[in-house]
Amino acid sequence: MSINNRRKALALASAGAYGIAVYFTYQFATISSDQDSSSANKNNADQISKIPPSSSSSQQKCSCIPRTYTTDPKRTQIFQKIAQVYDDQINRDELAMGLPLLRRALLYFNAKGDVLEVGAGTGRNIDYYPSSVDKVVLTDLSDQMLMRARKKIQDLSSSQSKQHNSKFQVFVADASTMTKYYAEDSFDTVVDTFGLCSFDDPVQVLKELRRICKPSGKILLLEHGRTKSWQGLSNYLDKHAETHAKNWGCVWNRDIDLLLTDAGLEVERLDKWHFGTTYYAVCRPGNKVELRKEREEDEKCLHHNSECVNENVNLGKKIWWWKRLMELSSNRGK
Repeated sequence: MSINNRRKALALASAGAYGIAVYFTYQFATISSDQDSSSANKNNADQISKIPPSSSSSQQKCSCIPRTYTTDPKRTQIFQKIAQVYDDQINRDELAMGLPLLRRALLYFNAKGDVLEVGAGTGRNIDYYPSSVDKVVLTDLSDQMLMRARKKIQDLSSSQSKQHNSKFQVFVADASTMTKYYAEDSFDTVVDTFGLCSFDDPVQVLKELRRICKPSGKILLLEHGRTKSWQGLSNYLDKHAETHAKNWGCVWNRDIDLLLTDAGLEVERLDKWHFGTTYYAVCRPGNKVELRKEREEDEKCLHHNSECVNENVNLGKKIWWWKRLMELSSNRGK
């Protein structure tokens, strides 16, 4: 075997060992978190069991209803609660998985001009934006998470960072309705990293990103989801999806390939890491003609539904007064 082949074999073996180490580190950290949560829930259940049952039937009814965190529309409340400890909890896991390198590569080689980042959270991408970008707008539904992001921007201390600092803007916004804040074709680059797992309607969010991204712009995604190569790993994600969503507000077993297809994104580059569970995607907004037609149809449907509601309300009033007149007439007859 030649020296070059030996080096390639050694590099391949090292990469494999690293991947296996990352995998088991990630699984161990997740299982530990789930076990801690389960213990805490058990202790809470023990405390609740000691409380005398309430005479209120509504309270008894609510205590019996199972909560599905993977579909809970109030998932943002979880981020509000964990905002202060979020970075400390996931820093080690991200470092072990090499995610900072993927963040840096995604933004350094692709972000340009005016940038919008949705689901920005605590601003974990702030350090990775190239100085060549004109501005970066960070948005999220959780104001507590964005407070951490704003603090990071303020902490940029070097002269170069201060100049870079002025490019950042932060405000609370719903990623599923971005056209309420910005017109179509407003940004050269749109970014979302590990946000599709936390949006209630990720396809709607991706469609909004298409609308506000310029036709020549890019939509940059770094996401985690189910793997198509390791069914056992996808089964594991499915099994623990509810607990993970409860702890982190994150639905980690979504089909990212399907989301990109349903949203109509034009995928320019797609790399998969960590046994196919991490998606590195560079996309284009594609043809927006169909997207605009779809939006117009949605608006017509909403308008039509509103008219139908008003007609039903008016019809209800007419029927109510008609009944009232009939009642009065019948009473007079008596």
